[in-house]
Amino acid sequence: QVQLVESGGGLVQAGDSLRVSCAASGRTLMGYAMGWFRQAPGKEREFVAAISGSGRSTVYADSVKGRFTISRDNAKNTGDLQMNSLKPEDTAVYYCAADSQYYSPSRLASRYDYWGQGTQVTVSS
Repeated sequence: QVQLVESGGGLVQAGDSLRVSCAASGRTLMGYAMGWFRQAPGKEREFVAAISGSGRSTVYADSVKGRFTISRDNAKNTGDLQMNSLKPEDTAVYYCAADSQYYSPSRLASRYDYWGQGTQVTVSS
């Protein structure tokens, strides 16, 4: 079993940067693909970014490409999402997720077995 805990959310202004982190406990995430998803009020959860088990391969949603960077530290059992040039439409609860079966990153929420509780990111205009 893996427990995921996000941190680093907060209230920022448009154009600012913010880094959210995901810490895993229970077992190592080494080799597990990891992903970040977000859910805004009244909207469905959507894919943001994902990274392979090795960290060498990443995928991004078009809406965040060039602004967000996903990374991981397998030695520390953590994952990060660096968010730059934030926009009000980035406001959402951000969730990290881990896929225990595949190394490759995926945009599909159904691929992920473990989820954190989420951290709120609010971007004011």
